[in-house]
Amino acid sequence: MQLIIAEKPSVAMSIASALGATNKKDGYIEGNNLLVSWCVGHLVSFAEASIYNEQHKKWRYEDLPILPQEWQYVLSPGKETQFAILKNLMERADVTELVNACDAGREGELIFRLVVNMAGCHKPISRLWISSMEDSAIRDGFAELKPGADFEPLYASALCRSKADWLIGINATRLFSVLYHKTLNVGRVQTPTLAMLCERERKITGFQKEKYHHVRLAFEETEAISEKIPTLEEAQTMQTACHQRQAVCVSLEKEQKTVKPPKLFDLTTLQREANRIFGYTAKQTLDYAQSLYERKLLTYPRTDSKYLTADMMETASCVVHMAASVSPFESCSNFFPDVSLVVSDKDVSDHHAIIPTMELENSDLAALPVGERNVLLLVCCKLLCAVAESHTFEAVTAVFTCGEYHFTAKGKNLICEGWREIDRLFRASLKNKTEEDTETESTMPSVVEGQTFENVSASITEHFTTPPKPYTEDTLLSAMESAGKEDMPEDAERKGLGTPATRASIIEKLVSSGFAERKGKSLIPTKDGSTLIEILPEVLTSPLLTAEWENALTQIAKGAADPDSFMQDIERMAKGLCVTYYSADNDKKALFEPQKESLGICPRCGEPVYEGKKNFYCGNRGCGFVLWKNDRFWTSRKKDLTKKMVSDFLTKGKTKVKGLYSEKKDKTYDAVIVMEDTGGKYINFKTEFNKEKGAR
Repeated sequence: MQLIIAEKPSVAMSIASALGATNKKDGYIEGNNLLVSWCVGHLVSFAEASIYNEQHKKWRYEDLPILPQEWQYVLSPGKETQFAILKNLMERADVTELVNACDAGREGELIFRLVVNMAGCHKPISRLWISSMEDSAIRDGFAELKPGADFEPLYASALCRSKADWLIGINATRLFSVLYHKTLNVGRVQTPTLAMLCERERKITGFQKEKYHHVRLAFEETEAISEKIPTLEEAQTMQTACHQRQAVCVSLEKEQKTVKPPKLFDLTTLQREANRIFGYTAKQTLDYAQSLYERKLLTYPRTDSKYLTADMMETASCVVHMAASVSPFESCSNFFPDVSLVVSDKDVSDHHAIIPTMELENSDLAALPVGERNVLLLVCCKLLCAVAESHTFEAVTAVFTCGEYHFTAKGKNLICEGWREIDRLFRASLKNKTEEDTETESTMPSVVEGQTFENVSASITEHFTTPPKPYTEDTLLSAMESAGKEDMPEDAERKGLGTPATRASIIEKLVSSGFAERKGKSLIPTKDGSTLIEILPEVLTSPLLTAEWENALTQIAKGAADPDSFMQDIERMAKGLCVTYYSADNDKKALFEPQKESLGICPRCGEPVYEGKKNFYCGNRGCGFVLWKNDRFWTSRKKDLTKKMVSDFLTKGKTKVKGLYSEKKDKTYDAVIVMEDTGGKYINFKTEFNKEKGAR
């Protein structure tokens, strides 16, 4: 009997249904000579540092680096029951084979293997490797199960990735937290990503805008524009020389241009476009796509491929025609799809591109949650665009002279809208329009070389250079994908920071850790994030090293690189960090000190006054001006000296106080308290009463 282990309960249910297992038990499904169970995500994780050594509970420089000789694992809290169910199923005498049906990728392999290893099971393993949760795809996958041994390199890659993250995370985090007396989370991938955010923010804040001008000639239906002109005086001279004068077309260039259909979505491009169009975060898009995958409406989302394989052409053709019947695409005219445009076996790695499934025909899109429906329609749109005709147009550039100056007019004349019609229909159906939705392409009126135009109008427009834009999730995902690319070998298979499957979680961790924040669509580093990057060495902030590691992990997964050598490099780096950085930079220590709030100006020396634990003190240590919180004047009246009261004393010399306690009369009263500073060690206070209420 086979024991099939999926990653999630919902996936296990789909597999069981497709294979005819219908008898639901506690934590598994049985039937048709099969057992189907699940892991509930990561059931097993790496042990904490304190498991290796009790003294690691405290963070001390002397204990670094922490380098486990034999790695230990623990059950994830709250998941012990499901692990016990799986272990019991593995130990059943009638179970002769395990089937790894976890997600078909690096992390799915790791989740399954760690559970099997912790359970101490040594029964034969087969691997289910599918890209769709449709019943037919599941059955086809089980008809072609692969030997588990074929995926040993993938498991080695996943294990190396996890160990590397643990080693760098534990050692670098503890090292710099101890040195700077503040918890500083350092990550192998998240820290270089944060560094990119900080570098962009530095360029924005340091940007110096510069003014420039254009002179614009207007005649008939044409506008021709000058080059950038630095000063208003130069622009005014040009305007005066050209206004109401004759303009001549001295050059006319026409070039037919073709914009090929876009490629299909991989996960990163889907996340980018969903962010650009709908404002979804990378994690939201992944969650929507994963849910659609589990609903059998979308193929496996965690892919880095943008093509399909040749054996999918017939299925893809059917799906294309189904997508073309979905609103708003059904109104597209002259649609003659060519599926061969999206087929390339050599460009497909573990999984093909993301496309809808055949279940699209029977689905009620209106019943889907809004986010899932938007993502599914976006994938439909991309599929239809990818197999449509090219977009062709004629680019026209006309150069005019007026006086001694040159002006240029540019425009486009449409020849064939092609795939752009599908894209336009989709964007027109959206409630919220983006900037690119509202962009219009100017057409060029008929002009011939040598044509003259009399009494042209010349005007001046003022412009400013603009700083770089903050990263959005769209542009940050793109930057992560290409980080370190220019320094990587041409034949490197994996480039950039992280993988399509992990980039969303990296961004979320930066936000949840307080190192970055969202402002609208923009991602901005926080003060703590910028400070962290400033104190860390380049080896931790540069994307190049991490990009090299990602490439090495890909090679390990293919059996083309040695896992032990990779881990030795990681351990050497952890050791090197602890040896090189044994003390904090005193100048940078101050970066983590909280900004003190000034409550006012000291009446004695003019320096700011701050709040301490026991008092309010002058920032000039030699001054001696102090207001004590436990002064008998306040404690006897059962009143706390507050920042508001101190601020009033420093600006007005007095403050109104309600609820002062009278020991003599055993009741409360309101009064104005006047501060009297005689220059001595202690400050005196005097009570002024409202005459209408009388003395206490």
